[in-house]
Amino acid sequence: MKALKVISVCILISFVVTEVSAQQSLSIGSETPLTDHKVEDVNGRAINLSEIAQQNGLVVIFSCNTCPMVSRWEDRMKALANSARLNNIGLIVLNPNERIRERGESLEDMKRRSTKQTYNFVYALDKDHVIADAFGATKTPEVFVFDGSMKLVYKGSIDDNPNNPSGVTKRYVEDAVQALASGNQVEVSRSVPKGCPIKRNE
Repeated sequence: MKALKVISVCILISFVVTEVSAQQSLSIGSETPLTDHKVEDVNGRAINLSEIAQQNGLVVIFSCNTCPMVSRWEDRMKALANSARLNNIGLIVLNPNERIRERGESLEDMKRRSTKQTYNFVYALDKDHVIADAFGATKTPEVFVFDGSMKLVYKGSIDDNPNNPSGVTKRYVEDAVQALASGNQVEVSRSVPKGCPIKRNE
């Protein structure tokens, strides 16, 4: 009986370690993983991160359709897309919520949301949360910013005030975009992502 308990505990520990390892967040300075992994966007295109990246870098946002925190930042995501475009930085938004694909997170749902909210950025399905796992993303929204060499320079929240755009005092991602465009160092490299947990497969 004791042997069975020991085996059960070992299996449980192994499972927990695997889960934690799978969601180990990228360290600042890490290279962009899975740059050639194809994802399907709301326009039916098969694209990868290498194709989205521009001369000055890449912004990757993990997002979804059903999280109220995403809704609060949605207009600012569109503003970031414009800023990134003007500064030769690619931007892509990925939906990793695999566990609830049939409850508001399917590609068809994404198409409807993109149209309704007039998205001006690439919105693509991260099937089986493959890219989210490689990045160690845990929330929607959660942002990863890479420089022109595809090295991670920032990760975390869009800014410091999801509830009130006029109350924002720290524009983390916008500041990172401006720094990269100017050839300067990104001063704030990380913040705590605030949002809904990514709905991974159980």
